[in-house]
Amino acid sequence: MEYILIRSNRKTAAIYIRDGRVEVRAPLKMPKSDIDKFVASKEKWISGHLAVSQERVERREAFSKSYGDTVLYLGKEYSISARDGGRVGFDDSVFYMPPGLAPKQIIAACVQVYRLLAKRDLTAKTLDFAARMGVMPSAVKINGARTRWGSCSVKMSINFSWRLIMADADVVDYVVVHELAHLSEMNHSGRFWAIVAEVLPDYAERRSRLRELQRNLGAENWDGV
Repeated sequence: MEYILIRSNRKTAAIYIRDGRVEVRAPLKMPKSDIDKFVASKEKWISGHLAVSQERVERREAFSKSYGDTVLYLGKEYSISARDGGRVGFDDSVFYMPPGLAPKQIIAACVQVYRLLAKRDLTAKTLDFAARMGVMPSAVKINGARTRWGSCSVKMSINFSWRLIMADADVVDYVVVHELAHLSEMNHSGRFWAIVAEVLPDYAERRSRLRELQRNLGAENWDGV
């Protein structure tokens, strides 16, 4: 089985499946023959995960958006519609944009709308929960992170990925509360999770749904514009 070998100052070998490829990380002095045996012993596991990863890669490469397709906003689907005037936006019923755009331009227009909605909605949610939790961030910012829904800096600034605005509203609430809790506890200790649970007792179920969305978005190429 073909694989990419990365050696480093580590104690054990590990296998990662990334973008349809097998990556093996091994200790600097581990014999190549031992690495091959290790990979062979994991062949069944590799084959299963590799098939899933390759399917995800193919879906990402085929990802496209056209007029009439739907996109997610706060867990609900809305159509993409052509509208004269040269503007992009959301009117509570459709994502609208100028007619005649190519698929990549439509994706870019959707991202533009998502960023506007994320800035408006996530800022409002953050300020609302902040008041309830007795904390206040120094700023609320929107970024394009692919795998990190939110973060809290040492300067008490909270950052959210615009992709979060696709999630169900109560799942969005979980991420907002999670990051606000970091203003009091800059870790994931028991005290941290107690703060989250006090506001959202069912946070674990919400977090599970967030992970499901993460898996689904892994097959959508919103960056290929």
